[in-house]
Amino acid sequence: MREFVDRSLAIEDWRRRVVFWGGAIATGAVAVLFAKASDLVMSWFTATRLHYHWWPFLVAPAGLALCAWLTQRVFVGAEGSGIPQLIAALALPTEAARARLLSMKIAAGKILLTLIALGVGASIGREGPTVQVGASIMHSLRRFARFPAADLDRGLILAGGAAGVAAAFNTPLAGVVFALEELWRSFDPLISGRIILAVVVAGITSLALIGDYTYFGTTNAIMSDPHMWLSVPVCGILGGLCGGLFARAMASFGKTLPEPLQEFRKDRPIAFAAVCGLVLAIIGLLSHSTSYGTGYGEARALLENENLATHGFALFKICATLVSYVSGIPGGIFAPSLAVGAGIGAELHAWWPVAPIGAMVFFSMGAYFAGVVQAPLTALIIVTEMTGNRGLTLPLMAAVFLGRGASAVVCRTSLYHSLAETFLVRAGSAVPTVAAPTALP
Repeated sequence: MREFVDRSLAIEDWRRRVVFWGGAIATGAVAVLFAKASDLVMSWFTATRLHYHWWPFLVAPAGLALCAWLTQRVFVGAEGSGIPQLIAALALPTEAARARLLSMKIAAGKILLTLIALGVGASIGREGPTVQVGASIMHSLRRFARFPAADLDRGLILAGGAAGVAAAFNTPLAGVVFALEELWRSFDPLISGRIILAVVVAGITSLALIGDYTYFGTTNAIMSDPHMWLSVPVCGILGGLCGGLFARAMASFGKTLPEPLQEFRKDRPIAFAAVCGLVLAIIGLLSHSTSYGTGYGEARALLENENLATHGFALFKICATLVSYVSGIPGGIFAPSLAVGAGIGAELHAWWPVAPIGAMVFFSMGAYFAGVVQAPLTALIIVTEMTGNRGLTLPLMAAVFLGRGASAVVCRTSLYHSLAETFLVRAGSAVPTVAAPTALP
């Protein structure tokens, strides 16, 4: 009898492992397909816009209205970045409550609506949505094995979210650090081990499908003269302040709108989204079309000093991202934030070329991103891994921590945790706090 019980436990243990590995593989594969599809729809939008200059004025209002309608009527819980939903799910006490934010239906809607939004010119990223998709996949697969405790369910969600970051950016270490620094804000050796395993499996899947690559290109810039280090505190402080102001605006934008606009947004959300699409098209016209989409191309060009974006690119990109967010559609802010940081660095170099443009863009990307998400270790690692530049790691470290400190002056709360409160209030929960889990099986 004891031998039979031991054998049953061993089979169940292997079933959990297969489910866990399968979820990580699925997350990596979906992230790659999502990335390819995103590039395809953005290329289609760009090609059409070049032939028909009026195209954004037609498809942006219609596309955002369609996304808003589908989000409110079909895919409830898919709006916004996706990372606040994961944080809220970690704080919710029951599996049923978490399933309202993390499900395969929401994951499918997140991908579909993000692709539609990118295809009509919205200034959004796919990385935050990929985090919610990865967490949803892992959370949904738990039914195929017996995971005995709610804390273990939270561990699966964390692992799926971390795998999503790693596969989306091709940055495995950043996936681990982001999960621990921003999503979980705690350290448990067993939970951390499972997160690392999920990231490794998802990362291997991504590499097997598309190979190794640097996300935003590379820069050959070096700090060859001591006076070039003057750029570090300037890029760090200014980038962090701008990131903090953006985070504060994101967290309170809906509340600080003029009262007529707030009523319009509440009473006629689909029409409001259409108006946001029209504003996006106007911003795109003023920015010479650099404000559309994720901003990958512009950031890569600035980092590699191939082609400078128009002056004011960072400001236009900030405005386009805020308008995209307030419209209520799904979409992340990772990539647009990095593009804005690159624009700030290029603008600084135009006014004060104390260091190579690649270096100033590099530092500003990290500082702005650290200011937005208030996670300096994640910013340091994600920018380093995305660009493949190890030679500027030390000054980048100084820039991101200066950026984090400057951000705290104007924005005292984490953006993602502030946005998570909306979903917790909707679910009837009190505050976004999560108890430390036990261990994954």
